[in-house]
Amino acid sequence: MSGKVIDANSGDPIPFANLIFVGSSTGTTTDFEGNYKMDIGLPVDSVLCSYIGYSSKTKVIKRGVSQTLNFQLIEEVTSLQEVVFYAGENPAFPIMRNVIDNKKANDKTSLDAYQYDNYTKIEVDVDNITDRFKKKKFVKKITQVLDSVERIAGEDGKPILPVFISETLSEYYFRKNPKLKHEKILKSKITGVGVEDGSLVSQFIGSSFQEYNFYNNWLNIVSKDFVSPIADGWKLYYEYDLTDSAMVGEDFCYRLDFFPKRDQDLAFNGTMWITKQEYALKQIDVTVSATANLNYIEKIKIQQELARTSAGPWVPIKNRILLDIGEITENMAGVLAKFYTSAKNVKVNEPQDAKFYAHPIIVAEDFKLNNNDEFWEKNRHEPLSASEMSVYRMIDTLRNIPVVKTYTEILKIAINGYKKVGKIDIGPYLALYANNTVEGNRFQLGFKTNADFSDKWIFGARAAYGQRDKEWKYSGFAERILSRKRWTTARVEYTRDIDQVGLAADDLIGNSVFLAATKFGRQIRPYYFNQLKLSTQREIFKGYTQKILFNFRSFDPIYNFAYYTEPGRTDSPIRTGFETAEITLESRFAKDELFIQNDNDRVSLGTQKWPIVTVRYTRGLADIVGSDFEYNKLGINIRKDLRMGLLGTSNFNISAEHIFEHLPYPLLKAHIGNESTFFTTAAFNLMNFSEFASDSYAFLRYNHYFEGFILNRIPLMKKLKWRLVATGNILYGKLDKENLAIIPEFDLEGNPVQSIGSLQEDRPYVEVGYGVENIFKVLRVDFLHRLTYLDNPDVSKFGIKISFQFIL
Repeated sequence: MSGKVIDANSGDPIPFANLIFVGSSTGTTTDFEGNYKMDIGLPVDSVLCSYIGYSSKTKVIKRGVSQTLNFQLIEEVTSLQEVVFYAGENPAFPIMRNVIDNKKANDKTSLDAYQYDNYTKIEVDVDNITDRFKKKKFVKKITQVLDSVERIAGEDGKPILPVFISETLSEYYFRKNPKLKHEKILKSKITGVGVEDGSLVSQFIGSSFQEYNFYNNWLNIVSKDFVSPIADGWKLYYEYDLTDSAMVGEDFCYRLDFFPKRDQDLAFNGTMWITKQEYALKQIDVTVSATANLNYIEKIKIQQELARTSAGPWVPIKNRILLDIGEITENMAGVLAKFYTSAKNVKVNEPQDAKFYAHPIIVAEDFKLNNNDEFWEKNRHEPLSASEMSVYRMIDTLRNIPVVKTYTEILKIAINGYKKVGKIDIGPYLALYANNTVEGNRFQLGFKTNADFSDKWIFGARAAYGQRDKEWKYSGFAERILSRKRWTTARVEYTRDIDQVGLAADDLIGNSVFLAATKFGRQIRPYYFNQLKLSTQREIFKGYTQKILFNFRSFDPIYNFAYYTEPGRTDSPIRTGFETAEITLESRFAKDELFIQNDNDRVSLGTQKWPIVTVRYTRGLADIVGSDFEYNKLGINIRKDLRMGLLGTSNFNISAEHIFEHLPYPLLKAHIGNESTFFTTAAFNLMNFSEFASDSYAFLRYNHYFEGFILNRIPLMKKLKWRLVATGNILYGKLDKENLAIIPEFDLEGNPVQSIGSLQEDRPYVEVGYGVENIFKVLRVDFLHRLTYLDNPDVSKFGIKISFQFIL
């Protein structure tokens, strides 16, 4: 007798499930693919299938007949953990202590190097398809497809609608010293609604983003840190039960069941099998339930099987991950994402040269060629199931339905901000309209070319018009990608637009929402400008990028501003506008930063351990194409995210700059304030617009996210899943008297000139805050206190600001 055990909800195999002949002690367990075999040699008439977290099921068998019995187990909605009392020490504890003592010997990262051939399979489905959801107008148009896949998970399964499936073959390499990783995507097969078979998706569907090492104290999943059941501080987070011992493959193993001490903690429920000989992790099956402090996630399940290498440490050879995203509202369906990886031909302690790992992820040039069904039938590590073969057919049908195409396009625009029209992208839509005190109604439209136009050249332009000032604003650029291997680009850009002192667009790159908001409402110290930029950059070696920028810019104020052109003279001429030409050298060092290439863009996914350090030197050139000033600026910026385990996560941003010459304050650093009701990390939130300027400054911005560390421990609060946050901004700065003296009291027409405030050298600007995020899953409220410079006019000592965010 043989068969397969699967999850009735997802259709995925259930490894390590127990099967036993009813009325006997004879049984077996399923393998990682959910398959089992049993010999009927006893006078029995039924077999019981069970697994922790699922309702058991019994089926009748026929003696003397070869037969196939498949089981579909339904997950239990609720399950109560048994309370076990031990006379003396819990017998699981000595095993756990041995596991911890042997972690280094068994962890794959203790190897000098390892490599393997990898196969990855990913499937994304729409699930929780209710009758109410089917009645929606757009859903009715795909009812025929829904009906055809209603039982794709099997006879007891729930209806699902597949929208994406992919398969990838790659080579994965790891080197310990220095710690380097490299993955080469050899082949990828992608079928999905609204998804193209491009290199961007192929970079994400390899094993680099599906790797889970339980020997680490913390596992980062969906951007959250979960504590491992074999973490060094295991007793602080988990309860354990020794429930069984048995042969698993060729190894005698202990079975340990574990569960979190607090339901809301980011921890796992599950079972693991520990070898008796090495106290190594042989198999593990863990689940994160809906009670954990996560948004939208109903369930995370990870199953892993490991194998001993010739050098001793164990390497995962099979992984299965399930991510169940619940319905955001009652009128919506959920999403089920399933990941499977398999490793073969594992080799250890054969490190490659360091240059081999220069690019963490690359895609073979022929990754799309000869990519037919025959190739995949021959090369995939495991054959597709019947339901997975159906998924390919269903998606091909689904993505050709007109209503699906329409909703797919709307979603793409919402994510990218642009509408793709052939070889160009129209947008960005966030900047289509604004209204402010200078321009009145501002309308803007722009475009840029995409990879279908060229994978080496990028062109773009935009135009805007203000109904009140009746002025056209425009911009155009051309960029050449000279090398993708050592990311090298050259760019020329010309812009005519309006800006504000202290809210310059160049200072708000990466904060597109806040930048768009600055085009609304009252404009503070506004000015028109013309700007020409010439820049080139190159990654000199892994982690180090050098950029050179030439920038010519004019300043034409439309507020009361003037300056002395020769401040040392009592009869110095007075001007209102000026022009500058400058060359900037920027060195950026990020030792372990991970990049991916998105068509013609290079996107950073951040660093793992090291900070990102940027050093910038700017030289102002006088008498070059009409430039009025000669000056030198030197600055540094350091950014880092900190994972602090149980305490949550932090990030800090440290910046410092010194300007060596005396200049009008628009050429100094006007610190970014925020007078709006919205919180942003790009500004000092209780500082007024253009309140302070400095010729030398240093600041620290610090943010800490407690996750559920504190509120999870308060009985009435933990159900809300709110999370505490804390912020702190400290700014030291100074403004020399000579810089202030450049600004006259009155302009040439006798109007008072707007000066700007300054900080005392020994007295920093300080603001601190605390707040709650995850209110209704999208709202964050910050309570802010300004601690210094409280006597300045029109300042707020205390403020409440809100922001909206989509977080898990």
